[in-house]
Amino acid sequence: MAAMTDPAFARAAKIAAVYQRLGETYGLPVWLPPDEPPIDELVHSFLGQNTSDVNSGRAFAALKAAYRDWQAVMDAPLDEFTAVIRSCGLANRKAPRIQKALRTIQAGRGDFDLIWLAGLPVNEARGWLTGLDGIGNKSASILLLFSFNRPAFPVDTHVGRVTVRLGLAPAQASPDKIMGMFEAHAPAAWYYPLHLNLIRHGRQVCQARQPRCGACVLRDICDYGRTTAMNYRQSSGSTRRRLPEI
Repeated sequence: MAAMTDPAFARAAKIAAVYQRLGETYGLPVWLPPDEPPIDELVHSFLGQNTSDVNSGRAFAALKAAYRDWQAVMDAPLDEFTAVIRSCGLANRKAPRIQKALRTIQAGRGDFDLIWLAGLPVNEARGWLTGLDGIGNKSASILLLFSFNRPAFPVDTHVGRVTVRLGLAPAQASPDKIMGMFEAHAPAAWYYPLHLNLIRHGRQVCQARQPRCGACVLRDICDYGRTTAMNYRQSSGSTRRRLPEI
C-alpha cells in the first residue's frame, strides 16, 4: 500500500504505462548503428538549433558538398563557411561554434573521431560534450543515444510538452529536469523507443496548439486530458458544443 502512494513509484508506473501504450500504437523502434560517424551527428546538432530539420539538412548537404573533410571545414575562412551553411539560420553564430568545436576536438584527440565517448560513463561523456560552446544536454544526449545507444534521454519541445501535459513534470520544469526524471525512473532499454514515440505522439496527436485529446491513447492517464474532459462535461449540461482541443 505504501508503494502505491510513493511519488517515485507512481511516476515510474505512469512512465511504464506510457511506454506500453505508445509502443502498442506506434511500435517500438529498434536502435541500429548509424551510417554517419558521431562527428556528423555533432555538427548536425549545431546546425539544427532553432531551425527545422529541412533547413538544417540543406545546410549539412551544402557543407558536405563544399568541403572534402572536417579539416577543410575547420580551416575554411569564417565568412565563406558562414555563407555555405546560411540555410540553417543563425549561421553567423553557428559557424564559429562549429569551427571552435572542431579545433577543440582535434587539439585534444589529434583527429575528429568521437568514438572514444562510447567508453566513458554517460555523465562524463555528456559533461565533455556540453563543455563545447553551443552544446547543451539535449544535443549531447542525442549524440550519445543515437550514435552509441548509451543511456541518455534527450528532451526536445515535443517530449517536454507531452511530459508536462501527462503530469509527469510540472509546467515550469526545464528540459534538463525532465531529462533527469526519465533517467531516474525509466529503464535504460526504454530510452530510444520512448524518446522517438513521445516525439511522434507530440507531432501527430499531442500538438502544441490543437491537441487531439479525443484520439489520444493516453487520455485517461493524462492530467491535461482529464481536465479537458471534465471541463467539457461541466459545460455540456447547458450548451452542446464540440469537445475543446486546447
